[in-house]
Amino acid sequence: MKKYLVEFIGTFFLVFTVGAAVRSGAILAPVAIGSVLMVMIFAGGHISGGHFNPAVTLAVWLRGKCEAKDVIPYWAAQLLAGLAAALIVTAIFNGRALPAFHPTKASLVVEFLFTFALAWVVLNTATAKGTAGNSFYGLAIGFTVLAGAVSVGGISGGAFNPAVGLGVFVMGLENLHQLGVYLVADLLGGAAAALAFKAAHEVGE
Repeated sequence: MKKYLVEFIGTFFLVFTVGAAVRSGAILAPVAIGSVLMVMIFAGGHISGGHFNPAVTLAVWLRGKCEAKDVIPYWAAQLLAGLAAALIVTAIFNGRALPAFHPTKASLVVEFLFTFALAWVVLNTATAKGTAGNSFYGLAIGFTVLAGAVSVGGISGGAFNPAVGLGVFVMGLENLHQLGVYLVADLLGGAAAALAFKAAHEVGE
């Protein structure tokens, strides 16, 4: 239960920051989002692994560093956290927002690519023997999300995370179609990163 609580807390603050920053029109929203992910990983990574993202959990499981029995509880904690954060943001801002429009094909491409990048960075900095015990993994992961939000946020909304996707849908920032894009592209991106990691490393690394 400790791991699941940590996953809930970390995902909650990630999704809450996304919603509050976007709804308030913060110019530095990508910086806030990447930063909160970084600090939550540093705070909880030693307990749960600091996934805070169903696509990352999928990647870590396929890589062999997450037990199968933890996958569904991790997903449940992450999605419930996204829902809770979304409801609080909606209450603070007195209702849902108007959904943005994003081109489907372009969204699928960039969501896949940056979720791949995110999971690839997680696997190589937080699960590989060659980088074991490092102190930079949280910064590297947070900056990956920052880079994605700045470069392609205007194309897809920059979720790279099904829990974030659920949250922004509940907040009204995205429509149901875009939530489907997030679920498909982000989970595929995480799975592809795990396959790439295995191809690039020897067994046991």
